[in-house]
Amino acid sequence: MAVINSRACSMLFMAAMLLVAVIASTSSAFPSLEVDFYKETCPSAEAIVRQTVRLFVSVNPGLAAGLIRMLFHDCFVRGCDASVLLDSTPWNQAEKSSLANRRLRGYEVIYAAKGALEARCPGTVSCADVIAFAARDASYYAGGIDYAVPAGRRDGRVSLASDISGNIPPPNSTAADSWNIFAKKGLSLDEMVTLTGAHSIGRSSCPSFARRLYNFAPWLPQDPSLDPGLAAYLKSRCPPSTVDVNSTDPTTVWLDGVTPEKLDNQYYKNLLEHKGVLFSDQTLQTSPMTAGLVTCNAEHNEVWAEKFGKAMAKMASIDVLTGSQGEIRKICWVPNY
Repeated sequence: MAVINSRACSMLFMAAMLLVAVIASTSSAFPSLEVDFYKETCPSAEAIVRQTVRLFVSVNPGLAAGLIRMLFHDCFVRGCDASVLLDSTPWNQAEKSSLANRRLRGYEVIYAAKGALEARCPGTVSCADVIAFAARDASYYAGGIDYAVPAGRRDGRVSLASDISGNIPPPNSTAADSWNIFAKKGLSLDEMVTLTGAHSIGRSSCPSFARRLYNFAPWLPQDPSLDPGLAAYLKSRCPPSTVDVNSTDPTTVWLDGVTPEKLDNQYYKNLLEHKGVLFSDQTLQTSPMTAGLVTCNAEHNEVWAEKFGKAMAKMASIDVLTGSQGEIRKICWVPNY
């Protein structure tokens, strides 16, 4: 692990915060999107979404992780156009049908919020904006992280499962692999490490990490970067058969066993103890290119939280459709035509 002292951490974070402040104050940071976009056409839009998220998350806190992950899986594929919500048809396999999205959660929250919005302001608020608002509200209820969400996105009409490959880092990605994808989306290395802190909440299924336990390499049956105690626990939950990525074993484990339902920097503290469940998580600590950022995030929760909100807002602006592009879907899982 790269060695970095407290002073270096502070200087690194000061530079990072200066950068996000400059980005936030630049009008081109969120092209064609505006804060309070619906203040004239649907003033209660964001309140309706937040209330819906609050109701669902209060009953099932795990949905917060699903809503944050949904924004990531939507924006990284075709841009933030709600293509992740479209259903497959007999002639097309949509993103929902891909292996990466098989266990994605939170659809019911988006559909409920959209239904309430259609009753109040028909044909006004896009499903893409609902996803962006809901991810922000999930961050707030899970970790007290609040931030402004520029809106004005419109919905796409195309969703292809084949678009997932190369756009969503798989759980066995190295830090370099993940960075290659994040950089193509216009996000910095620091933003990549910051956003991955979303794994402080939520669960993961056995096939996402079982290869680390039983079939890591021909000469290494178990990933040496994994804490032995955590490895023993994971083996008790996941049998060797779950190495198969197509396994339908329903077992899941917490990504953060310390504060599993709180969005905080405990995730990074776990990585320092080699207790990252996913290989793609632990590699952030073992890679020299990201190890220092992991250490700093582990030491500064409030600064990490501030950066997380900024990075989420930036991610929600990737390749958006605006103006006359796309449409405002009436029903989120089917195009209007």
